[in-house]
Amino acid sequence: MAAHIGRRLRKGATTTAVAAAAVAALSASQAPGATPIAGGQTAGGSTPPTPSGSTATGDSPYYTDLPPLKSPNPLPPGSAADGLLGTGPAEAGIPATVLAAYKQAEQHLKTTRPGCNLPWQLLAGIGKVESGQARGGRVDANGTTPSPILGPVLNGNGFANITDTDNGAYDGDARHDRAVGPMQFIPSTWASWGQDANGDGRKDPNNIFDAAQAAGMYLCANNRDLALKADLDRAILSYNQSREYLRTVLSWFEFYKSGTHQVPDGSGVQPGDISDPVTSPVQPGTDPVPSTPVTTPSPTPTPTPTPTPTPSTPGAKPTPSKPSQPPTSKPTPPKPQPTPTPTPPPKPTTPLDRLHRLVVTGAGTLTAPAGTEFPVRPVVTARDAWGKALGGVPVRFEVIGDTDASFPGGGTVATVTTGADGTATAPVLDAGDRTGQFTVRAAVPQRPAVGPADFAATVTSGQADALVRTGDAALSAAPEGEFAEQVTVKATRKGAPVAGAALTATVLVKAADGSLRPAEEGPFFKDGRGEPLRALAGLKTDADGVLQLPKLYADGRTGTFLLSLTAQGGATLTVELHVTAA
Repeated sequence: MAAHIGRRLRKGATTTAVAAAAVAALSASQAPGATPIAGGQTAGGSTPPTPSGSTATGDSPYYTDLPPLKSPNPLPPGSAADGLLGTGPAEAGIPATVLAAYKQAEQHLKTTRPGCNLPWQLLAGIGKVESGQARGGRVDANGTTPSPILGPVLNGNGFANITDTDNGAYDGDARHDRAVGPMQFIPSTWASWGQDANGDGRKDPNNIFDAAQAAGMYLCANNRDLALKADLDRAILSYNQSREYLRTVLSWFEFYKSGTHQVPDGSGVQPGDISDPVTSPVQPGTDPVPSTPVTTPSPTPTPTPTPTPTPSTPGAKPTPSKPSQPPTSKPTPPKPQPTPTPTPPPKPTTPLDRLHRLVVTGAGTLTAPAGTEFPVRPVVTARDAWGKALGGVPVRFEVIGDTDASFPGGGTVATVTTGADGTATAPVLDAGDRTGQFTVRAAVPQRPAVGPADFAATVTSGQADALVRTGDAALSAAPEGEFAEQVTVKATRKGAPVAGAALTATVLVKAADGSLRPAEEGPFFKDGRGEPLRALAGLKTDADGVLQLPKLYADGRTGTFLLSLTAQGGATLTVELHVTAA
């Protein structure tokens, strides 16, 4: 949030001294050629402020607290503790989910705007002055504030005058706009720059992941390179035109670059000083950005003076003095001051609250022949925003698609709770008899915003453990004739028919040494052109597990031959073929 143009920070001598020291520290750390802000000039030769109301926040009020003069101890870049763990001044602590959102936005910009060089500490600096890091990290497990963070009504009364642009969809006001969310976007700006960074299908300015990514995209607009001081200043001023705002954000930016540490959500230090105490009435149920309360002292009652006695005359009887009369009007008792409601401590979060994503562990594809069990079971790992495994998360596995595959008992749904290592393994999956593809989906229904983990599953042709011939008529033919009977077989597994079982058929002849070899003469099938074939592949049983082979023909060679049939899975059947002279 930002102050209206022309307003100045209303701060005492102590704050002024702190600000001067902070600016001096900033000046020492700036790039060569950059100059501190002074005399109405923007830093680094940046462009002048933009007209009121054309910034991301509509120039609403913002927090003016400055960081401590003593910066946290810097940590080596990329170290395990950098921005994750550690100790330091309370002001250096950033709530876990808020910090995760800033770092996720930085990674997104590295991919989409690599030339921008956006550091997450800049988002943290802006988030600090805009909303006190989402009011100290008061967000749910998805990063959404429990109630909207709203700036004052931008009706021209001390602020920019911005007529409603969203019909109250974001700010609840259908007459004027208000800045919304942890990064305080006005609705018209959010309409252009809003993001869906947490993958829940919504662009929500009150979600810190969505808002942080949107802020990063906004700051990187116009091909800015934030590694350049001039572009950095322009970016911050485009967010809010106040020079005091620029100084304050840069102070926190440098402070966070010196080192931060993670604190639990809801426990971050919240600032108190705001740039402009003017506030507008707030509709019931909203949660405006707090301002410094103004109290009116109660009047002190005026005491009634005691009458002075008259000096006595010698010889005269003393006249007893009358007792003092009570005052004619009672003093006004002090007005009772409302007892501030203490902020409740953050509720302890459960593994379900901290769940950020489900990760496929092991194979992401499953394959099994019809009539068997899948040899590989779906496994997922539940992790929080920092990649830590979470135990105690209920994961629902569901079979989706045109299939008769099922879990034990014939069900298509099974729920498994993750163990201490964060993994959940689905029960053994029966492939069923129907060939084709389907999906096994792992999800957490209690957390719909967490995307599911899908496994692609395929049921191939079934495996038979037995092949039998139906019918017992002799298979014989005269030379140059055809066999009167067609061979028909049935594939079964454990006595049940196997649909779609793959078979091969080969005509064999017994050699002189007793071994079997493919026949080069004797009975044959015909291909589409009528040419002889003595081996067939790609044969499949029907829905009843039955296969009828094509007609067999005989050439001029007489004798006994063998027809060998083999099913996928190893089952075999051999029948005799006789070619005899009439």
